[in-house]
Amino acid sequence: MKDAFGLPRSLLVLGGTSEVALATARRLIARRTRTVWLAGRPAPALDGAAAELRSLGAQVHTVAFDALDPGSHEAVLGKIFAEGDIDMVLLAFGVLGDQAQDERQPVNAVRVVQTNYTGAVSAGLVCAGALQAQGHGSLVVLSSVAGERARRADFIYGSSKAGLDTFTQGLGDALHGTGVHVMVVRPGFVRSRATAGLPEAPLATTPEAVATAVELGLRRRSETVWVPGSLRVVMSVLRHLPRSVFRRLPL
Repeated sequence: MKDAFGLPRSLLVLGGTSEVALATARRLIARRTRTVWLAGRPAPALDGAAAELRSLGAQVHTVAFDALDPGSHEAVLGKIFAEGDIDMVLLAFGVLGDQAQDERQPVNAVRVVQTNYTGAVSAGLVCAGALQAQGHGSLVVLSSVAGERARRADFIYGSSKAGLDTFTQGLGDALHGTGVHVMVVRPGFVRSRATAGLPEAPLATTPEAVATAVELGLRRRSETVWVPGSLRVVMSVLRHLPRSVFRRLPL
């Protein structure tokens, strides 16, 4: 069960090799978390992540999970919840895609959307149902500021995150009063392997900074977390700019 500050003893990570997810897991293990499930595609990276977390003192399990196979989600995730209550689910899988290439190859664009949105809706609903059945827990979903307004540079990725963000907000409303806490996290540009080589955006952040914000959000039982916090104001301005002005900005 969670402690008085909302921090979990047990954690399920969907997207077990995500740098943000692993930074969050490390931070929570240092506080209170003792059991971690890392769900992702079987690979040396997943095994390596599990070994690292075990070295920090946690009991870590790995499970094969594919966001692009929603037909398997209920069975795969159901087995995890059958092992005992899960205090927190961190939905952290996703792909950036390659905007220029994906525009020319729509099949690639569909894969981005199916991973970031369709797969997340499926897994999110399965986990939400399990959390509701046990009567407690948090579902934390990694969204992105890219979903706040479509940009020429990444509108395929951004549209998938916009859908995910809206879904998460609605799910939070649906679960209000059930004992399940839903929190959406909106980081800006995160310096990581996934963004290596890309031009860095203003107000860039790190996996560790996102992890810190997630912990604070859990303690406060926040519904929305921006990383860094100043992005809330920045995006409020950008969201309301006339389209003719917005498209000329160097974003």
